[in-house]
Amino acid sequence: MKIKVIKRDFTVCKVSDFSKIDLTDKYCFIGRTEEELSLICSTKHAPAETLERNDGWRGFHILGELDFSLLGVVSEVSTILSNSKISILAEATYNTDYFFVKAENFEKAMEILAEQDYKIIQ
Repeated sequence: MKIKVIKRDFTVCKVSDFSKIDLTDKYCFIGRTEEELSLICSTKHAPAETLERNDGWRGFHILGELDFSLLGVVSEVSTILSNSKISILAEATYNTDYFFVKAENFEKAMEILAEQDYKIIQ
């Protein structure tokens, strides 16, 4: 499986409303529940005003369109990395999956995935 490195820093945050989100950002993942409004976006596009904010994430994009019947892609990546004490934050779109690791674990995550026969594209 091919995994592409996303060459930017990411922020995960909670916002009070969606009006302050920069939707021109190439990567913008918005979540809404009855408890919160959350956002994963490029750090340089993160809203100035957030309720909570966690910077220092790096991202990966699983290349290709994943069929909905395909099982365990994120689970497999998560297990591989968690065995090395690296946690992930996963996000799914209609076509594929994305996952994020803290920046201090980024290089190690790439090495571990490459050792497990994932092709890492920079």
